[in-house]
Amino acid sequence: MTNREDYLYWKLIHSLFIDGYRILNISEDQTEIWLENFSHRKLPIIRIKRKDIDWANWIKQDIKRTCMNGEMIRKRFLKRNLTCLNIYISTYPPVDSYQDLFTRSFQIDKTKTVVRNILFTGRHLMDSIFQITNLYGKDLFGSIKQEYDLYEVDLIRRDCLALFHGAEKKEKQLLNRTNPFFTYLFLSIQLLVFFLMELAGGSLNPNVLISFGAKSNEYIIEGEWWRFITPMFIHIGFIHLLFNSLALYYLGSMVERIYGKARFFIIYLLAGFLGTVSSFIFNYHISAGASGAIFGLFGALLYFGLVHKRTFFRTIGVNIIGLIVINLVLGFVIPGIDNAGHIGGLIGGFLAAGIVHLPQNQSSHQRFLFIVITFLLITGCLYYGYTYPKLLY
Repeated sequence: MTNREDYLYWKLIHSLFIDGYRILNISEDQTEIWLENFSHRKLPIIRIKRKDIDWANWIKQDIKRTCMNGEMIRKRFLKRNLTCLNIYISTYPPVDSYQDLFTRSFQIDKTKTVVRNILFTGRHLMDSIFQITNLYGKDLFGSIKQEYDLYEVDLIRRDCLALFHGAEKKEKQLLNRTNPFFTYLFLSIQLLVFFLMELAGGSLNPNVLISFGAKSNEYIIEGEWWRFITPMFIHIGFIHLLFNSLALYYLGSMVERIYGKARFFIIYLLAGFLGTVSSFIFNYHISAGASGAIFGLFGALLYFGLVHKRTFFRTIGVNIIGLIVINLVLGFVIPGIDNAGHIGGLIGGFLAAGIVHLPQNQSSHQRFLFIVITFLLITGCLYYGYTYPKLLY
């Protein structure tokens, strides 16, 4: 055993990781790894498999599986098309005919993922290295020896795993900076308010809603400006309270862990405020609920995705975007939902996140731009709402 193929496997992974690729998945036996770097337009996804291959039929089936997995990755990262480089590193070539599998790309019908295949093996090793160097645009291997000791293989393997764990730890820190506090505080406030409203005559009673501070355009026009804030703590009926409380618990915890307590406090209140302002402009009905602020949490997560695209799509991205789309569609389809407040909150949360930005990632110029945009938006909306009020009479 020369251990050369094992060394080349880890050397290639190490070079790609240093060059900006990040791990998507690694098998338990560490013989298969998927890497991504969407900033590399030619080769955004690279899959590397270390296996001593006997038969070409195994390669055929494995290429199909690779294409299917690549298609799932494409959908997960919301890409229109995807090219996946599929690399096999084997001590010996298959015993039967296999060359045609590596002279053309592979694509399953009705999919948008193309798989390009390269085989590193035996006497054709240098040809494969030359091929990937031309394809990638730089040398990823350096000088290659005929034989490697086990300690050399183990050394580079450990170095790779240390890099993986370091990147994983850094990513976890992005998503879990602190424990939630204001999420539970806001949740407690809306539960307490609902209990008091039920004692006062019921949360479905319009008079009770008005007395507790629900959004009413008429009262706002008369000077009760605090109704831009108080509606986010008031709910109309138990079902309304239940769904918003669950959303606040899960989304609020997530956003507060990412942004920290103080930033979360600002995001939630500013999003709720802009949600109410938007409802004030477009909806003359009495309204209340934390939905605008909760949509603001979606907006804050979208801003996180803008700053950390790779982490966002690898973890929560597709689910969050899907939830936003579903909720907005339901808002347009189901009558009685204040979609203006939802959209206003979504925009408000995104702008608020841009103002406070993420911890340890400050940009004074960008923050100033977001402050100006938010100020102009609020000023313009309030001017329009007070000048052309949306009233029942």
